Amino acid sequence: MHLHAFDLQLYKEMLGQSKLTQKEYLENVIEILERNNIIAIASGDYNIVKDWVKRSPTRIIPGFCGPDYYNIDSLRSLINRSEMKVIAEIAPQYEGISPSDSVLEPIWKLAEELDIPVGIHMGLGPPDAAKNGAPKYRARLSNPLLIEETLIRHPDLRVYIMHAGWPMLDELIHILYSYSQVYVDVGVIDWYVPREEFYFYLKRIVNAGYCNRVMFGSDEMIWTDSIEKAIEAIKSADFLTEAQKRDILYNNAVRFLRLDSNIK
Repeated sequence: MHLHAFDLQLYKEMLGQSKLTQKEYLENVIEILERNNIIAIASGDYNIVKDWVKRSPTRIIPGFCGPDYYNIDSLRSLINRSEMKVIAEIAPQYEGISPSDSVLEPIWKLAEELDIPVGIHMGLGPPDAAKNGAPKYRARLSNPLLIEETLIRHPDLRVYIMHAGWPMLDELIHILYSYSQVYVDVGVIDWYVPREEFYFYLKRIVNAGYCNRVMFGSDEMIWTDSIEKAIEAIKSADFLTEAQKRDILYNNAVRFLRLDSNIK
């Protein structure tokens, strides 16, 4: 699963978060991970991610440690020191940039060269994002087909489309059909959008034959209860077999991220 290692103080007042300290927030997240036997990719401020990894090295995989993911020399150094194992979450949509724009080419090239998986935001942002804090955000850049030229240029790239490109379902299925290296995660849409809509979306992906490329995620930001809500959404899906639930919650991520398959 993917979660964000945010500076809690930056979000408290804006989002009405309870009066947790940064330490209490981290301890809360770690307790949830341990209770549910979760291994998570954490991304965010470099120093905060380091603290999370130090606190729980067996539970936390260090992700993109921004904010400057265009600094390729810095990315390479972090990867070579094993201080970054996944480049995620990159979010060019918030900058009004297509995933196949040339400005992202150095990132894709580095990831393919070093065989590092990349998670890219494609899909929903906050409602009225362009009006409230992200003026360059464009809904049209959710379209999974926009990553096609990148996939052609980098056939060995391991990439997962975060939020499964919701709500652009037909386009997502076409990309999954056409490019076998693409996986998706269902972070946010498994707890934020209405349950009936999430099930409709996930069921179409599964019915199309791509359950083996769907990975669980929560994209937990500061709402720690979203993690278990997201798990419950998968476990309660009566259209999934137990084997398919296990694939989404475990097997697919182990395969895609090349984790130790002995992790239970």
